[in-house]
Amino acid sequence: MTGMKRTTEKNLMLFSGRAHCELAAEVAELLGTGLVATSARDFANGEIYVRFTESVRGCDAFVMQSHSEPINQWIMEQLIMVDALKRASAKRITVVTPFYGYARQDKKHKGREPISA
Repeated sequence: MTGMKRTTEKNLMLFSGRAHCELAAEVAELLGTGLVATSARDFANGEIYVRFTESVRGCDAFVMQSHSEPINQWIMEQLIMVDALKRASAKRITVVTPFYGYARQDKKHKGREPISA
């Protein structure tokens, strides 16, 4: 198992999306833990498939994903990863987003504009 056991017996597991895997690997190294192996791919129609290779039941899950180009694909992949963790009974899920896409659209400047953040 790649998770890291703490003295409180909580299991920390670190997951990475496909955007900037190198950053997640560096964070894992600094924490002294490994990244959980994830199977992720795109179907021919553009839909995203994600599956974790280990049980996440009861773990403290940290999902790292930067929202870079193509921004909508990486946001969707992150949401699917969070959903998969929730359905697999992770105790807590924390999303780590070094670059948060749509953050500049946090207020309305003119009429009929959305707030996308």
